[in-house]
Amino acid sequence: MRSGAAAMIILRKRMGNLSKVALGRFMTRAQKAARLSGPINVVVTSSAEMRALNKRFRGKDQPTDVLSFPAAPSAVGEHTVGEIVISGEIAAKNARSLGHTVAEEIKILVLHGILHLRGYDHEHDRGQMARRESRLRALLSLPVGLIERAGASRGEKTSPTAASKQRALASVGGRKRSR
Repeated sequence: MRSGAAAMIILRKRMGNLSKVALGRFMTRAQKAARLSGPINVVVTSSAEMRALNKRFRGKDQPTDVLSFPAAPSAVGEHTVGEIVISGEIAAKNARSLGHTVAEEIKILVLHGILHLRGYDHEHDRGQMARRESRLRALLSLPVGLIERAGASRGEKTSPTAASKQRALASVGGRKRSR
């Protein structure tokens, strides 16, 4: 298997025009940009399953948009870097409310998960992951990311991306252009 390839992509939820092939290609680019090599499993599932996983592994009895699970070193065969699990329902809701496609939202969540698998932790790193995610989103042509959204919802100042500026301008008086 290629060093940046997904080991397995499971789409338990149909996600608009997102295909396994397109997501696999994006993952290869995102992993290369993040300097993380090795296969990653990705599962897009329901919010009910995400709630169960979040409760079991983080002690939080609520669904979440993305969880990352680093793999333990394996003594047998090829080593998987880890797994990324995404709520398709939350991704679709966020995409609608932010004015971008579900495919873009899934890619944002995958990138966020890749950075966690790379060892970043936005809850404790004084903005290091946020800065890295912002640079990689620009490189990969993705709209506003998770950490910036969380900061904006808490009233923190964030630097808007070109995509978020475009959405803001469109919502003020113009028509939204689809990408």
